[in-house]
Amino acid sequence: MSVKQHLQSFGNHLILGVSGTTLSDDDKRVLNELKPVGVIFFAKNFLDGVPYPVWLESFKNLIQQTREYTERDFLFTSLDHEGGRVVRTPLPITRFPYAYLLRSQAYQVAKATALELKSLGINLSFSPVADIFSNPQNPIIGPRAFGTTPATASQSAREYYQGLRERDILGCAKHFPGHGDTSTDSHLELPILNLSLEELRKRELIPFQTLIQEQIPLIMTAHILFPQIDPEVPATLSKTILNHILREELNFQGVVVSDDLDMKAVSDMFMQSGTVARAFNAGCDLFIVSRNINSSSLERTYKIAEDFAKCLNNGSLNEAVVEAAQKRIEKLLAVTPQYPVYQLEKEILVNHAELAITCSFE
Repeated sequence: MSVKQHLQSFGNHLILGVSGTTLSDDDKRVLNELKPVGVIFFAKNFLDGVPYPVWLESFKNLIQQTREYTERDFLFTSLDHEGGRVVRTPLPITRFPYAYLLRSQAYQVAKATALELKSLGINLSFSPVADIFSNPQNPIIGPRAFGTTPATASQSAREYYQGLRERDILGCAKHFPGHGDTSTDSHLELPILNLSLEELRKRELIPFQTLIQEQIPLIMTAHILFPQIDPEVPATLSKTILNHILREELNFQGVVVSDDLDMKAVSDMFMQSGTVARAFNAGCDLFIVSRNINSSSLERTYKIAEDFAKCLNNGSLNEAVVEAAQKRIEKLLAVTPQYPVYQLEKEILVNHAELAITCSFE
């Protein structure tokens, strides 16, 4: 394969962010040259301070342009859309509270959320959080988790995923093998969690096991170092964690997606030759580059893609590993609906707003 073909091959494993409410020249170039299999959207991709029909039409055009430049009719169109502070969309899309406050309403909230996501043309929600709110000092998870114990977190995360699935939105359990007990933010540095595998089995892994039993299609990795399990690399790069524990012990057959490679916990690592090959060999199928954190992330995206091509050419990345990952992605994409963008009726949004208030006071 030529270098260009290898670069486009990496696009089969890439979910990429775009820069604003319209595509820049850089966006057009990277979408057309790498042809990512998915796009992740953030607040910067929605017009703010304008009426609902105006920002919705703008976003509809953005998704359409993205399809045109990737030359893909089938895309993962994704959002981090958990509720609480993790909501990217303007009003009148409902502001549901944090997962921790949903309790018995998780299923109903997920169904309502899924309907709103579909209206935006979104088919993949990076939720539910399967972490456990076990460390009150956690700066990044906290009430984003559904509970403080394996039982409460598992039950509500399962119900939330069931609500998404009923309305045909892909769910993704995160952040494997568990981010709830950290005391640092992986956006800023690499957290270290000194738990044994047995401790993980008794607590962190339980919500993920529950969601795997529900056949959740994607699981997102955590950029966390677990020195008692793999002292060399964070979970995103660890064959012990992603292959031995997630694939073999927990029998997960779906798509493993990395957390954002622009996050400081791993961003420098992925600038080193061979890191992307190590992630593939560990068990990652799909990679997120949000271009939302790192101002030089366009260059970084190309550098990772070029390193991927180099590793394939020099044999440090086996083509069979890449092909197996691509088959998992293609199998999922083949059954992923591609939704048109449309305006929701006012009555639906009012009902959802009332549900959000009910959750807050339950």
